[in-house]
Amino acid sequence: MNSNYMNAQSVIETYEGQDLGLTYSAEGSVFKVWTPAAFAVSLVLYETGGNDLHSGMMADTRDSGRIVHMQREESGVWQVRLPGDLKGKYYMYRAIFADGTIAEAADPYARAVSANGVRSAIVDLRDTDPEHWEKDQPPPLAHPADAVIYELHVRDFSADDSSGMIYKGKYKAFTETGLVDAQGQAVGLDHLVELGITHVHLLPVFDFQTVDEMKASKDGAASAPYFTDYNWGYDPQHYNVPEGSYSTNPAEPGVRIREFKEMVQALHSHGIAVIMDVVYNHTYSVDKGPFEPLIPDYFYRRDYSGRLSNGSGVGNELATEQPMVRKYIKDSLLYWASEYHIDGFRFDLMGLMDSVTMREITEELRLNVNPNLLIYGEPWTGGESPLASQTLKGVQRGKGYAVFNDNFRSAIKGDSDGWGRGFATGEYGKECAVAAGIKGAIHDFTDSPVEAVNYVTAHDNLNLWDKVLTVLGLRQEAGFPELENGRRKDGGSVELAVALSNPYVGVDPGNVLGNEAVRRSLLANGIILTSQGIPFLHAGDELLRSKYGDHNSYRSSDAINAIRWNRKRVFRPVFEYYRGLIALRRSHPAFRLHGRQEIERSLEFLRCEEGIVSYLLKDNAGGDSWDNILVIFNANPGPVTLPLPEREGGWQVVVDHNRAGTTPLRVIADSEVMLEGLSMMVLFDKISAPGPRSKVIEIHYERPDADYRGWNLWVWGTGIQDGQCDFRQIENGCAVARIEVLPGTETIGYILRLNDWEEKDGGGDRFITFSGTEETVKVLVRDREQGTERRIG
Repeated sequence: MNSNYMNAQSVIETYEGQDLGLTYSAEGSVFKVWTPAAFAVSLVLYETGGNDLHSGMMADTRDSGRIVHMQREESGVWQVRLPGDLKGKYYMYRAIFADGTIAEAADPYARAVSANGVRSAIVDLRDTDPEHWEKDQPPPLAHPADAVIYELHVRDFSADDSSGMIYKGKYKAFTETGLVDAQGQAVGLDHLVELGITHVHLLPVFDFQTVDEMKASKDGAASAPYFTDYNWGYDPQHYNVPEGSYSTNPAEPGVRIREFKEMVQALHSHGIAVIMDVVYNHTYSVDKGPFEPLIPDYFYRRDYSGRLSNGSGVGNELATEQPMVRKYIKDSLLYWASEYHIDGFRFDLMGLMDSVTMREITEELRLNVNPNLLIYGEPWTGGESPLASQTLKGVQRGKGYAVFNDNFRSAIKGDSDGWGRGFATGEYGKECAVAAGIKGAIHDFTDSPVEAVNYVTAHDNLNLWDKVLTVLGLRQEAGFPELENGRRKDGGSVELAVALSNPYVGVDPGNVLGNEAVRRSLLANGIILTSQGIPFLHAGDELLRSKYGDHNSYRSSDAINAIRWNRKRVFRPVFEYYRGLIALRRSHPAFRLHGRQEIERSLEFLRCEEGIVSYLLKDNAGGDSWDNILVIFNANPGPVTLPLPEREGGWQVVVDHNRAGTTPLRVIADSEVMLEGLSMMVLFDKISAPGPRSKVIEIHYERPDADYRGWNLWVWGTGIQDGQCDFRQIENGCAVARIEVLPGTETIGYILRLNDWEEKDGGGDRFITFSGTEETVKVLVRDREQGTERRIG
C-alpha cells in the first residue's frame, strides 16, 4: 500500500458542483479537476492531439505544451480560467504529489478527445448538434412493459457487404434509409422498423481502449490484423466521449460527437429509442486508466489487505460506494441522457455497483431528465468482491430498475455454452421454472414484472442458433472452427473456415419452419415474447444469425460477428414469425401486464408438465379487447392433443407452428386441439369492448425545502401494483408520482417515506378516497408541517 493511497484515503473532501471538467465559451473556458491529494496541478494546453506520441513517433517539438498553473479551491478542486476562444486546442492536467511523483493525464470528465483518447479536446458542443437536434424527442413509452429491446453492436449492424451500406461499421450507417436487398427486402434501419422493436440496446459506445482508431479506413475495414480491429467495448477509457472507431474521422474530435447524435436522431425519427450499455464497474487499465494518474488509489475498490479487488474478473473494480466515484457515475449518466438524448442504460456487472448508487441513479435521472428512462443490468459479478451492498437479484425490488432473469434463461435453453438442455432444447422437468418466468418472476425475485428482463441469449456466450446446434450435436457437421481469442486454435484463417462452414446444415430452404433447430429457436424466443416483463432479443435471431460456434466473440473479426443481411431472403418465414409475435405483444396489453396483483388476478396456468406449459390470460386481462387468451407451448418432438376450455363459438388461432400475428388463422370449434411438435399456439375466444384498464392517481408532493432526494411512496389497495412507487418528475416545484389503480377502486392507502423507511413524512397511514368517472385524479400532498392532501384536478 503506497503513501498516495494512504493520503487519498485520509482526505474526506468532496465536491458537489456540476462543473467538473471543461466549461467552454467563446469568451473564455474554465477548467476544473478534483484531485485532493495533489501538491500542485497545472493545465497543459496543446495545439495537436498528440497522436504522434501514441504511435511511438518523435513528438513535434513545436507542440511541447503551454503550462498554466491552477489554483486549489475548496473541496479538493483545482481550477483555472483562460480568456479567449480555445476551440480546436487540446489539453491535459499535470499533477505533482507530495512524494515527488508527476502525472500528466487526460481530463477524467473529458467530453471530447483526440484519436485514441490521447489528449482531451476543446470543442463547442453546439457545433456538434445535427440540424433540428433541439427538436429531437424520445419515442413515447407509456410503461416499461411496452418495450421490446434489441441488443446490437454498432459495427455488426453494417460491416457485412450484404448490408449495402456506405458507412460500414460506423454510426452513420444508422442514418442510411431506403436500403433493400436484391429481392426488395428492407435491411438496416428499415429492417428494425419492419421488425417492430421499440428499443435498440447498443453494446458499449463510449471510448474504449483496445481498438486503434487511426487504423480504421473510411469504409470500416481495418488495415491491421483482423483480430485487433474489433472489440465489444467492455474496456472503457473515456466515459463521456463516443468511441472514435465508429466515426468517419476519429482524428477530428467533433466528428464522432456529431455522428453519434445523428445516429440517435435517426433512430428516434423512426420511433426507436436508444439504450447504452455502460461499464461503470471496471476500467481496462488502472495505471493508464482515466482516474488513477490524477486521483491515485481512490477510484478502485480494494480487498482487506489493500490489494486491488477483482470482482470484474479483469483485474480491478470501481469503488462505486466512494462519494466521488458515485458522483462521477451519476454525472456521466446525466450527461449522456441530456446531451445525447439517450433513453436508457444497461449496466454491465451491476452486482459490482453498490445498491445505494443504483437507487440514486434511477431516482435522479428520472426526476431530472426523463421520467421514462429504462434502466436495467446484470445482477451478478465476474468474481469475488469485498463490496457488501452488491446489486444482486432481489435488491431491485421496488427500486424502479430491472435485472436480467437468468433463471428464466437457463430454464428455457439450458447452460450457456455447452450441451446442457432446457425446456426448448429437450429437457423435461423445467416446466415450473418456465412458468415462474412467464409470470415476470413475481413469485421469485421481483415485486413487479417490469423488474425482470426476459431473454434467452445475448452477446455473451453462444448465440441462440449456435446453442441449439450444439445441443443437437451438429457443430461438427456444420464445420464450426475451434476458436480462442478471435483466432483459430490450429492457426489457420478464420475467414476461410467461416466460408467453408455451413451453419444451416439440414435446413430445407423450401420448408424452413419444418426444421427441428428452427422450431426450437422459435419456441425459445416465442416464450420470451409472450411472457410478462420486458423482452430482450439478440440482434440477428430473426435471421437465424450464427457466430460459427464462437461463444466469446468479443475480439473476433467481422467474419464471425457481422450480421449477414442476405439471410433475410432465405429465412423470411423466420423473420415473419418474429415480426408477428412482436406485433401480437405490442397490440395486446394482456401480454404487458403492469403489476403483481394484475398478474395474480389475470394469469392462470392450466398445465405445467411433460413438456407442456399452457396458461390463460382471462377476463380482458390488462384491458385487452380479447376476452380470454390461451397460450400453449409444446416442447415435445411430436404432436400432442390437449383439451380446450369450453367457449361458445370456439377458439380463434392467431399463432401456430407456421405463422404468428394478430389476424385469426382459423377457428377451432372442437373441445380439444392438436399442437405440432416443438411449437406454440396462441388462441382467443371472442372480442369485446373492455372498460378502462385503470384509473390514475397523480400525487403532487410539495416540500418547503424542495429536496425530494430519496423520497417515495409506499402504496396499497391499488389492485394492480402495491409497494414502492417513485416520484418520476418535477412539476411546478412538486415531485409527481402516478399510481395505477383498478377501476372501481375508491380508496388507496399510502405512506410517504425516505428510502427504505429511514424516515416517514407524517405519523401514520394516509388515505386517498376518490369516486366518479375521471380517468385521472390529481392530489396535492404537503409535508407534515404544511398539512395533508387536497384535490387539484
